[in-house]
Amino acid sequence: MLTREVLSQHLPSLHLHDKVYQALQLMNDNQITHLPVLDGEKFAGLLSEDDLLQAENDHAPLSSLEQSFSSFAVREEDHFLKAVQLAADNGLSLVPVINEENELTGTVTYTELLRHAAAFMSLNEPGGLIVLELPSNQYSFNEISKLVETNDAQITQLNTHNDAETGMMQVTIRINKTEISDILATFQRYEYNVKYFFGEEQYANELRSNYDNLMNYLKI
Repeated sequence: MLTREVLSQHLPSLHLHDKVYQALQLMNDNQITHLPVLDGEKFAGLLSEDDLLQAENDHAPLSSLEQSFSSFAVREEDHFLKAVQLAADNGLSLVPVINEENELTGTVTYTELLRHAAAFMSLNEPGGLIVLELPSNQYSFNEISKLVETNDAQITQLNTHNDAETGMMQVTIRINKTEISDILATFQRYEYNVKYFFGEEQYANELRSNYDNLMNYLKI
């Protein structure tokens, strides 16, 4: 699932000429602590409520705070799990989504990301998730399926996405078991690039913190 499939356009954006107090009011009205700032139609950066509260002049334009803007954003073609990771690692209440021209196409809140992740992973059913990245011309469903089955597991769902520019394919696999360390080891042994994964084992993973956040959210 790509970020363009989960983005929303219902939240407002800010402009360099907007005043600090106006930005704070928009955040308060929308119960959000971050908003993207635009320079014309281009994404200028992400501004936080904390940065606004530290401003000395409530009537100062946001252009005076440019040094506080962060560059946190994801591309429309990025896997949405990248947005989950970015939000979790940096404490973001939302993530801006931009296109190749650096134009803002929408945003997605962290709460919405967690909901999409829960639905995407079918967390009400036991199982693990693995995202592989490989050249499109090297994709073989039969080989991937065989490698999973050699570890006494089955693929319950498989989705693919091709990036025409890079020639790479992302293959998202749902597995019918949550203990997936043996499957990961097999993929790595056959030189597959494991982009993301979720499973029960305590395994060093760049998305481990996101998995924990997701579990906590689902317990609410």
